[in-house]
Amino acid sequence: MQLRTGPDRGRRARAWVALSCMRVVAVASLAAAASHAAAAGDVRAGRVKAQLCQACHGMDGLSKVPDAPNIAGQIEGYLVTQLHAFKSGARRNEAMTVVASSLSDQDIENVAAYFAAIDVKIGKLPGD
Repeated sequence: MQLRTGPDRGRRARAWVALSCMRVVAVASLAAAASHAAAAGDVRAGRVKAQLCQACHGMDGLSKVPDAPNIAGQIEGYLVTQLHAFKSGARRNEAMTVVASSLSDQDIENVAAYFAAIDVKIGKLPGD
């Protein structure tokens, strides 16, 4: 058996470490997505809580103010992740932090389920 030495050994070691880190991140992401899928919220309860959101996002999930995104039909897990990020302070927006901090984990699941359940249809495009 021959030991590898020199710059080639260092490159291979760094590549192995990077690949290992990517695998850990991928597994963690899949586990987080699975936990969000398993803990799907209640759409009806989410509609009640969504009243907190209507000033900016509307009850239909379509933005009512220029700085608020449309969230109708958005992926439920994404909404859950973003609401938790606002609640924890990992993501910052004054209005969202106030609203998200008032939500329980179950409220977050429910609100995300409600907005994700809104059916979004695209009409004919100009020229079609």
